[in-house]
Amino acid sequence: MLQSARLVDTLKKCLRVRGMTYADVARALSVSEPSVKRMFSRGTFTLRRIEEILDLLEMDLFEAARMSRGTRDGAAELAPEQETALAKDERLLSVFWLLLNEWRFGEILEAYAITRNELTLAFARLARLKLIDWGPGERVRLRVAKDFRWRAGGPVKKAYGKRVTREFLEGRFDAPLELLRFETREMSAESAAVLKRRLERVVAEYNDLAEVDAGAGASRGIGVALLVACRPWQFSVVNALKRRGARQAS
Repeated sequence: MLQSARLVDTLKKCLRVRGMTYADVARALSVSEPSVKRMFSRGTFTLRRIEEILDLLEMDLFEAARMSRGTRDGAAELAPEQETALAKDERLLSVFWLLLNEWRFGEILEAYAITRNELTLAFARLARLKLIDWGPGERVRLRVAKDFRWRAGGPVKKAYGKRVTREFLEGRFDAPLELLRFETREMSAESAAVLKRRLERVVAEYNDLAEVDAGAGASRGIGVALLVACRPWQFSVVNALKRRGARQAS
């Protein structure tokens, strides 16, 4: 995959810059040099191996992914007509989501209740909408960036925004891989700006981890949703205590 190939190229470049050889990596990882060469030539890294190499390079995953990504592929935002088509067809939207997560034609047929004819029609529509390139052997290349953003107030958010948020927040968030914290404090505008940037970095790392998993050839993973939000806000109960003029101003 293009992104994982770029990550491997980035690791190679960083090794060269630091004057390190595959033999150095092999000693640090306690494996043979041929094993290291195979990992780099085939791109067959586990997440653990990538973390070990990054430790050796004194880098973190965020830095490596940012370096490997360079200029983004595809559009950062869908065209209105593309979003409209997806918003009007739940099946088409679902297939597009699976392709964003690198599912292949055969995998979708095996795992989901969709016929070959229905899936073929969905692929054809996505190709006509210029969301994918579809070639021989059912090979697909995305024509949009994987981390594109749905349009604010656009067709998809209007059709599914409230439903997605409601379904997500219905969970109890008490399982081992679940977390929900709601905090509200007062801070300066400058600190709020710093917080926003750090949350944006969390979102970027979320996407980078998914890319690394895909590039490592991991078995089909679990769907993990991430909700990140911050804004100037005060609970209405507290706001009610404000003096009338101040309350109206806020």
